[in-house]
Amino acid sequence: MELLEQLERYVPWNEQEETDRRELLRRLYSGEQLYTRENASAHLTASAWVVSPDRQKVLLAYHNLYGSWAWLGGHADGEQDLLAVALREVREESGVQTVVPVTPDLFSLEILTVDGHEKRGRYVSSHLHLNVTYLLEADPDQPIRRKADENSAVGWFTPEDALAASSEPWFRERIYPKLIEKARHFPPR
Repeated sequence: MELLEQLERYVPWNEQEETDRRELLRRLYSGEQLYTRENASAHLTASAWVVSPDRQKVLLAYHNLYGSWAWLGGHADGEQDLLAVALREVREESGVQTVVPVTPDLFSLEILTVDGHEKRGRYVSSHLHLNVTYLLEADPDQPIRRKADENSAVGWFTPEDALAASSEPWFRERIYPKLIEKARHFPPR
């Protein structure tokens, strides 16, 4: 399903999601190129809130760029199927090979600020990640591995420990508590 259609029928969880949904729709309807990083000020990303089948664990990676434990995800880089992007990023960033959507629908929406930084020896200006999040499931007994150029560790946490492990205030205060609460509405297998 096309992203515009998904966003049109998405029911926001809170005011943050409603506000971000309106801005995502505005930008998409304007024809702004958002699927590639050629738009240096804002581009689409897809994140994954990866839970265990019993919903007792969450998969995080220690992201080198942010110096914090965080969810997995990445840039669309021209791909318009953002669920496929989220699935690919989980496999690449964690080594987990069998990961499936709990639902193919959007799980959460966020517009995230990214401070200017160095990446692969090149300066990247501050910009926005127009992010959609998917709820994915994986077995924590699968092998995991870090992706050295992006993270220095990967691990499973209880939802509460995942929240405590993040050192990013916005995520600790607003994003991860929302994801933890929303995931409770999807019963374990």
